[in-house]
Amino acid sequence: MGRYVFKLPDIGEGTAEAELVAWHVAIGDSVEEDQPLFDVMTDKATVEVTSPVTGTIIELNGEPGQMASIGSSIVVLEVEGAGNERANGKAAHAEAAPKADAKPAPPPKAEPKPAPKPEPKAEPRGAASSARPPAFATRATPDAKPLASPAVRQRARDMGVELQFVAGSGPAGRIEHADLDAHVSQGRSARGSSSGVRYAQRDGVEEIKVIGLRRKIAEKMQEAKRRIPHFAYVEEVDVTELEALRQQLNMQKRADQPKLTLLPFIMRALCEVLPDYPQINATFDDEAGVVHRHAAVHIGIATQTANGLIVPVVKHAEARDLWDSAAEVARVAQATREGKAARDELSGATITITSLGPLGGVVTTPVINHPEVAIIGPNKIVERPVVRDGHIAVRKIMNLSSSFDHRVVDGYDAAEFIQRVKAMLEHPAILFMGGA
Repeated sequence: MGRYVFKLPDIGEGTAEAELVAWHVAIGDSVEEDQPLFDVMTDKATVEVTSPVTGTIIELNGEPGQMASIGSSIVVLEVEGAGNERANGKAAHAEAAPKADAKPAPPPKAEPKPAPKPEPKAEPRGAASSARPPAFATRATPDAKPLASPAVRQRARDMGVELQFVAGSGPAGRIEHADLDAHVSQGRSARGSSSGVRYAQRDGVEEIKVIGLRRKIAEKMQEAKRRIPHFAYVEEVDVTELEALRQQLNMQKRADQPKLTLLPFIMRALCEVLPDYPQINATFDDEAGVVHRHAAVHIGIATQTANGLIVPVVKHAEARDLWDSAAEVARVAQATREGKAARDELSGATITITSLGPLGGVVTTPVINHPEVAIIGPNKIVERPVVRDGHIAVRKIMNLSSSFDHRVVDGYDAAEFIQRVKAMLEHPAILFMGGA
């Protein structure tokens, strides 16, 4: 048998180190070639690293959340053959060819067995121990039948206590006499109490280590707020006509066409207006002091996943119609949620749209995706009474929130830009005319 030392490979992004996110194996596990070993986090995505050989895990180096240098030993396996690292030469030789004159080792002396510990005396059934408060008590759900002995149930009835509101400290949440005493002493469920409240007390603190994607999100948000002087601008948009058009197009779409949401219309409006505001379709290298104004419109789509918020990118949105935009949004969002998005699909945005859909609220103040200089956040659509031509009418209204980097974008330009976008959304026929 030999040892195979697996070093953290270069994952192709020019990084010197990566964060260890999760182990898929443990010491003693037998693994096959190409079997997943661990996940590492780069600046762009989580990468699953597989085993290059078949063997048995004998050493794991690092804990989730720690940084590992490229080329450092991360996993050691025992493999058939010589492996890629020599084991202890002396030890291996001694095992393979013991000396002929070596005397057999004397048998180990038998150690006296320790005397069995006396079993603790069982407490008398029904004894109430007020000195034993339930440190990790559990409470049955209101619909579930509480676990308790007949004696405890009878005592609870006599005391006027409803057991479904009592936290049990016994096995599987069984309620004991001590739990009744603790519950009544809190004054939460005894009949005739002044409040009549019947809630169980909850204690304990759960510690969640911030690692992996969640740490990357935290670092990017902190960097964006620290480096970018944000200013927000919110405008009210009447999307009544836009919603009617969207519904009509969805009714007439072909079977192979995706369903249109609001996003493709906003994307189309941005692509029509941005050429007149090149300072907004830009990225700012503040360390070099250079603003890069982009001709292409690469729109980031903030996407909620099981692991956190990730921003895949719809490249060259300016060259896509409504249907193509909708299809590409659906594709990159699905790939991101499944963890299958390519690295190139998670970078390169020039402006970002972030939407909470029906949870969009009244106003948001989105955080700019550094190094971009603008982000657009449509809020939820609601019916509101508005005054039109001196009369009150019910219209579908949506607030359009936005944030800009005040180092690059002046307030007047930002307001004018949003007003142009608003005009296109309120009169959606303009979207198909090639300009405002």
